[in-house]
Amino acid sequence: MGRIRILPDQVANKIAAGEVVERPASVVKELLENSLDAGSSSVRVEVESGGRRLIRIVDDGCGMLRDDALLAFERHATSKLRDVKDLLTISTLGFRGEALPSIASVSRLLLETRAAEEPTGTRIEIAGGKMLRCEEAALGGGTVITVRDLFYNVPARRKFLRTEPTELAHIASLVTHYSLAHPDKTFLLTSGPTELLHVTPVASMKERVYQVFGSHVLEELVEIGVKEREIYIPPPSVPASEAIAEYRREPGPDDDPPTRTFRLSGFFSRPQVQKGNRNSIYIFVNGRLIRDRLLLHAISSAYHNLMPAASYPFVLLFLGCDAEEVDVNVHPSKTEVRFRHGSFVHDFVRDTLRDRLMESRPAPSFSPHTNPVLQPAARLPYSDFSQMLENEDPAAVDTMEVPAAADPVLPDFTLRPAAGPAPRFDFSGPGLEITPGPPPSGKLSRHLDAHGVFPADAVPAPEVSLSVLSDLRPLGQIHESFIIAVGRDGLWIIDQHVAHERILFEQVMKQRAAGKVEMQRLLMPLILQLTPEQQIDYARIADELNASGFETEPFGNRTIAVKAAPANVGPAELDKILYEILEIAETELRGASLDDLRRNICASIACRAAIKINMKLDTAKMEWLLRALAATDCPMSCPHGRPIAMHYSTREILKAFHRI
Repeated sequence: MGRIRILPDQVANKIAAGEVVERPASVVKELLENSLDAGSSSVRVEVESGGRRLIRIVDDGCGMLRDDALLAFERHATSKLRDVKDLLTISTLGFRGEALPSIASVSRLLLETRAAEEPTGTRIEIAGGKMLRCEEAALGGGTVITVRDLFYNVPARRKFLRTEPTELAHIASLVTHYSLAHPDKTFLLTSGPTELLHVTPVASMKERVYQVFGSHVLEELVEIGVKEREIYIPPPSVPASEAIAEYRREPGPDDDPPTRTFRLSGFFSRPQVQKGNRNSIYIFVNGRLIRDRLLLHAISSAYHNLMPAASYPFVLLFLGCDAEEVDVNVHPSKTEVRFRHGSFVHDFVRDTLRDRLMESRPAPSFSPHTNPVLQPAARLPYSDFSQMLENEDPAAVDTMEVPAAADPVLPDFTLRPAAGPAPRFDFSGPGLEITPGPPPSGKLSRHLDAHGVFPADAVPAPEVSLSVLSDLRPLGQIHESFIIAVGRDGLWIIDQHVAHERILFEQVMKQRAAGKVEMQRLLMPLILQLTPEQQIDYARIADELNASGFETEPFGNRTIAVKAAPANVGPAELDKILYEILEIAETELRGASLDDLRRNICASIACRAAIKINMKLDTAKMEWLLRALAATDCPMSCPHGRPIAMHYSTREILKAFHRI
């Protein structure tokens, strides 16, 4: 049997192709993170062919000396760790020591850099890990790294790449993420002649969200603010004598505090904003972009019973903590981290989002979808030219003569035009008033005062909370299913079934927590036949069923007898709700917690006991429903995630009627 000899440069290429440089986005990530760590105020990223043909990172103010530029391509030379203890307190974004030489070993790389203290710059060209030239050049301050023909010498890795649009999408997502994390910096991403992203420095995160996503997304978000929570760090176990001495000792300036502080800020969407995947969840820990399972589960838990299981919100979170509290070296790509106190962090994120949702009670709104008029002239309320024609006196027409016939002879007559109609408007006065200076839209604004001006104080603030539900006045129902109510802030449409479902759900949850669930005994026990799978699931959740108001017991082989049920559940719905709960147990028990199962049971009870659609309600019942809904903790969604109330604001009504 022969032996295969692997040369050192081949080993380097294999490591670069398989572990460090996975795709064009990983190249952008390493170079972009290095620029951010160096304190750049402006970063430009140019991409061609999805990153296969060209990747160029332009750093405006971080230049290197000639010796440092040559040393940067040595393996592990660019590591930012100076001591072994630095592994426990990593505060930089990364840029592993082998990243730059690994990129150079699988591409054609050109480095152009000049430090501020040097009169000339340095240009270094490397192809396949071999240096082709190193020379002085007249360059501006900063660093430009150009990567061409990625994986040109590793054909297997090149074939592994996705299509150009897919690779470009990964790069665009990466640059978008870091533009959100650094609102004080300029980011420019181009693909050929197309400008994909261009944001300039702003003062707040809210402005950066507006720059990246626009006003429509910003209106659907709820701002967290800055929330902090401390965790106590117990001292290590020491002998009693040392513990007493340590207790009596005055703390010094270099002593670490016995507590650690976690800070959370950012934005999250209303429950009605539902995405089909997690691509709209942006999480940063100490400025580092991550995709941590712990935090993703905390976000899902915050929206539990407020959003369907297969839907995801828009979330932008920034979690800050001491570097000792998070380990960023648990994943090769640094996208996953491990917290020293994972349960504390999970509960902190979940409770913050949940409490902020209950506090703000964001009201879902909708805008009328009007078909845009293609021709500008069709947008005018009336044609000035046609109005001017009607105001003019009609011109005299020529006399019409009728030729005389042989028999009889008709008299001559002349047709005279009648007077025109009175003018509808007087255009003899001054023209339309043009407001000085361009308005925000960049177009001139013309004001016609024929209809009067709508009172400014009648237009409320655009942000409306669901707490105003108790002040609404119901007008009636649509198809005896949706309640139409009016308030000072506009028009409301409430789904009566899901509104009552939310009210009953929170009532059952509070009764379940207090151990005082209202029950009603049945005159005759209800006998249910179960399948073998349902029999097993029933044995697992029998205690939860009894605690939720169902008094059940086995009644032979694959049969149970129901003797009592929750007071709100009617006899006709009893068998349906029990079978529904058993189906929930079959799917939820494998991965859900006991608390999730309890919530799902209460949601099923509330859904079956709530008033149905096509049910007529009088005014008193509608008023009670609105007041009870306003008193709930989460009036935004039903326990299954459906929206309860939709708001048509006064501002939207005025826009639809062209009043503002």
